[in-house]
Amino acid sequence: MTQLPDTVGIGFKRAHYEDLRSTPNQLGFIEVHAENYMGDGGPPHAQLAMLRDRYALSIHGVGLSIGGSGPLDRDHLARLKRLCDRYAPESFSEHLAWSSHGGAFMNDLLPLPYDDRTLSTVCDHIDQVQETLGRRMLLENPSTYVTFQTSTLAETDFLRLIVARTGCGLLLDVNNVFVSCTNHRMDPRAYLAEFPLEAVGEIHLGGHDAEDLPSGPLLIDAHGSPVADPVWTLYAETMASGGPRPTLIEWDNDVPEVPVLLAEANRAAAILSEAGHALAS
Repeated sequence: MTQLPDTVGIGFKRAHYEDLRSTPNQLGFIEVHAENYMGDGGPPHAQLAMLRDRYALSIHGVGLSIGGSGPLDRDHLARLKRLCDRYAPESFSEHLAWSSHGGAFMNDLLPLPYDDRTLSTVCDHIDQVQETLGRRMLLENPSTYVTFQTSTLAETDFLRLIVARTGCGLLLDVNNVFVSCTNHRMDPRAYLAEFPLEAVGEIHLGGHDAEDLPSGPLLIDAHGSPVADPVWTLYAETMASGGPRPTLIEWDNDVPEVPVLLAEANRAAAILSEAGHALAS
């Protein structure tokens, strides 16, 4: 599914370079956003090349617009291929979302209706990505704030069909599950019970913000705080039932010092270790 180790990584931020360079082997892998490394050189590539010698690497895309109704941006895809060829990451992933239309680019990962037409579009795009990159990609479940009356499939069924048609894997973001299910007044455990865990090659854990509205709580996938306790619980239950998976601590806003990230990573590592021992016994 992926060549990442079944351990814990963090999203690499340039402010953390010296800490990670001077104290290697505290993590199983690092992850970077593809779009931050699509230039040809400079300090970002110098730092990433140095760390690539020490850590397994996951490249996570945020700009392909896999769910967009129009064709994929061929120039963007070509830059992504050059990046993957340059660093040979153990994993590449993208989002089940759209973020561009008619030449306009939105600074958001926007939701999709889950119907046959969207399924066909997403599968065609994934086929194109995998053929261009020459590698299997992982597709991440989204955090959503609206649903579509035109949807004819549950999100978990939609993802399962994508895997069956394209052969891609999945990136399970447990925080996204909790955020979406809370926003739509659904049971996250019921969602995870239907999720195709056999296709999961990586896990994401991150923090969220909460607002109390007259209609009930609204959660925002903000990536600017520690992982919430209910998300840790869902993660532990998922690892206990499905077995350990490579797990990333996502923290993209108000990023703390490395020791704070390592504390989150150590908590995830303890859960992975417990799940591994339970399966072995």
